[in-house]
Amino acid sequence: MEVSPASPTEVNETKDLKTLISFYSHYLWNRLLDLLPSSDYNFLRRIRVRAAASRRRHRACLPLPFPANILDSCQPATTEASRVLDVLHEILKHTFSNLHHVQKNLQFWESRAEGSKAQKVKFMVLQRGPQAFVDGTIQLICGYDGEGSSIQNMCRSASAYMSERIAVLSSLRSSLATFLAQFYMEIERFGEELVKDPGSSLPSLLERINDLFFELEASIGHLHAMRPSDSSVEGSYSFPLVFEKLPEINQDRSQWTDCEIRDSINLISQNLEKLESHLTFIVDKHRKPRRVTRYWIPYTCGAVGLSVCSVWLIRHSRLSGSHDIDNWVREAKDSTVSFLRDHVEQPLLSIRDELFKTFRQRHKGMMELEEVQLTSNSLHRMLLAFSEQTKGQNFPENASDQEMLEIVMARYEKELEHPIHNLVNGELARALLIQVQKLKLDTETAMLELNQILRANEINFAILAALPAFFLSLILLMLVRAWFKRDKRAEGRGRVARLQRRLLVVEVEKRIMQYQSFIDQGMEKEALDMFGLLLYSLDRLYHAVKGHAKATGEWQWLCQDIVDLAKPSLQTAFKLRVTSRLERVYDCLLPALQRQ
Repeated sequence: MEVSPASPTEVNETKDLKTLISFYSHYLWNRLLDLLPSSDYNFLRRIRVRAAASRRRHRACLPLPFPANILDSCQPATTEASRVLDVLHEILKHTFSNLHHVQKNLQFWESRAEGSKAQKVKFMVLQRGPQAFVDGTIQLICGYDGEGSSIQNMCRSASAYMSERIAVLSSLRSSLATFLAQFYMEIERFGEELVKDPGSSLPSLLERINDLFFELEASIGHLHAMRPSDSSVEGSYSFPLVFEKLPEINQDRSQWTDCEIRDSINLISQNLEKLESHLTFIVDKHRKPRRVTRYWIPYTCGAVGLSVCSVWLIRHSRLSGSHDIDNWVREAKDSTVSFLRDHVEQPLLSIRDELFKTFRQRHKGMMELEEVQLTSNSLHRMLLAFSEQTKGQNFPENASDQEMLEIVMARYEKELEHPIHNLVNGELARALLIQVQKLKLDTETAMLELNQILRANEINFAILAALPAFFLSLILLMLVRAWFKRDKRAEGRGRVARLQRRLLVVEVEKRIMQYQSFIDQGMEKEALDMFGLLLYSLDRLYHAVKGHAKATGEWQWLCQDIVDLAKPSLQTAFKLRVTSRLERVYDCLLPALQRQ
């Protein structure tokens, strides 16, 4: 039986059907992987992107360069003008946010590319996840090949790996910075026109913003061509970015209708959402490894240790019929109560008693002093009587005890020559009793002085007993203070945050000079790029100092200075004077040592 060959039309239809099935199966599979928490943590990434978008809506950014009375001048179309301002503000916020994400990842890859060979090998093997650890270990174990050692091959792979991401992110940063500079300049230019003629200027502004989106589309569209054939980036990022174009509107009319303005605003909002999705996808493909990926080995060891501890706790818990944990909890509770009682409660009560019961203690001290005085008077009378009897003469009442005691001791030494006879018939027994009385007086005097010393140091002893609790409280206070200051960012309250804010001013000043240098050399594209980065630095400075300047009452003037630095038409010399004033005048930008 002969089988007739398929016609060319049937073959083409079969190929088209296979291609279509393959396309949709690949699409559905990628969508499923995006929704599931895979090794790239796509599910967590989506949650984080949405949370970041929510935070961005509430984050303050550099204001639009519009006149203060812009809404008053647009009174015939206040609602639509307000919507236009809102969408322009959203474009500015999204652009700043995307530039920030690109800049953070670019700085990470640049710092890794500047590292030594050992640091690059460590990153490629240990800081890219378990799969990269296995692949890198195998590559290092393979040894030499025709092109060099495994270490050299790993270094070349690391350089190519980082260079590809640096190139894409640098190009993306340049495109976004140029778009931001053009957008900001157009807003400033149309701001004056909107005040004079809002009816015709508002449509022109919307058309110009839409044209900027298409220029950005052409700038970003070449990124897929930068991808080498042996790219290390997973997945494809070459899907096109296509913006919607404004519908053709009759240009002969002087004004657009409210419906046409509303449709234009909605279309620009859709283009902004497309841009946001496209940039999020590209940056995510070239972003730095997440913290859990870079430190997966310590986290794994911690997880294993936590699992072992969990098993150990279960074995000593009621789930296994053991009461060890209950006993430990009870002992810990008793120890805590005892510690608080011995080192907190009792010392505080002692200090309170010492401070608020001094009258009672003073009365008790007076009584003890009177007892010592009675013993001293009795000894004085005994010495006086013994001296008068021994010497056969009268002594004055104010005679010194020391002189009379010398007479007693001299008589005592003489009586000791015949102790047995003098103990019965002599003055030896009487001299001994006088010495016992003297010993009693010395003992009472010493005890009185000791009591006075102890009373004087009762507060010191209580403070010493409270020192452990004091040190624990101090440690907790330092932890709370460190959390409250949040020194890691420029918005914080500590010395490190203040230093970062001053470095932002230095960055602004540096980019102002670079922008002027490009203008002088006639490099317009580079100048636009640098002006966009200048706006990004000003936005970071604006956000970092806003809370501090409002607290000190200097926000009104500081905000105006930052807005002046963002004006394209302002002379560079004036901007440099403003940056110099920022570092000298405002409290939130002063060095920590110069603050009063």
